[in-house]
Amino acid sequence: MLALFDSGFGGLTILKDLAKALPGYDFAYLGDNARAPYGGRSFESVYLYTQQAVSYLFSLGSPLVILACNTASAKALRTIQQNDLPHIAPNNRVLGIIRPVAEEIGNFTKTGHIGILGTEGTITSQSYLLEIAKFWPSLHVEQEPCPMLVPLVEKGLLNHPATEMFVREYTQKILEREPRIDTLVLGCTHYPLLQELFIKALPKNVKIVSQGSIVAKKTLEYLAKHPKINGRIGKNGKIRFLTTDSADFFEKGITPFWQSKVKVESVNLLY
Repeated sequence: MLALFDSGFGGLTILKDLAKALPGYDFAYLGDNARAPYGGRSFESVYLYTQQAVSYLFSLGSPLVILACNTASAKALRTIQQNDLPHIAPNNRVLGIIRPVAEEIGNFTKTGHIGILGTEGTITSQSYLLEIAKFWPSLHVEQEPCPMLVPLVEKGLLNHPATEMFVREYTQKILEREPRIDTLVLGCTHYPLLQELFIKALPKNVKIVSQGSIVAKKTLEYLAKHPKINGRIGKNGKIRFLTTDSADFFEKGITPFWQSKVKVESVNLLY
């Protein structure tokens, strides 16, 4: 199976696009809902939690884990790739969702000015700035933390006046600092659920870039270049949903992210 990990529900927006791009593939989705959100947690905590999740997903037989979480990708990916994989699973791989966006983002902008919206953890990590600079050194990048959006989305308040107010506030802040922005990255997997509010709040010339379709495209390319990994992924069209919280909690909270009814397994990462 191809496994995805997120601190909560947001990574389901990535899973949705991956399942469309890879019909027939087996997937496992693990949400660390019991310890979410990760946005304000330390590097050490995010690394520890993510490493536990990756190890668990490897134990289920997955050869490839995608960190479908910007905070985990920013704070834990590099350490896991460089320090852990060679010892715990040298033939397996772990990928993130920041680098794929960084590789593509320059193709979206005409002005050379882009904006990144994300959690406080993602923004303070500077990961987007570092990755984008590798591929598009001439781009000017502004960032804005949006601490209120994830809690509002996870409470199901997608069209609530408070959610609309915060979307408007965050987008105004970043555009006031840099009016030449013509491309805005939704650097949190929860934010695509607020797409309509972002469209309403932004000038028509500003493109909104979500991560799901880019990650799906880059995953297809990765699997084509790594046939040994691809050959170890089951292709029976099955999706397993796992959570560190109760199955009932996950089944209730999944509604804004996943429309069909799912069977959920509650797991303990401290096995």
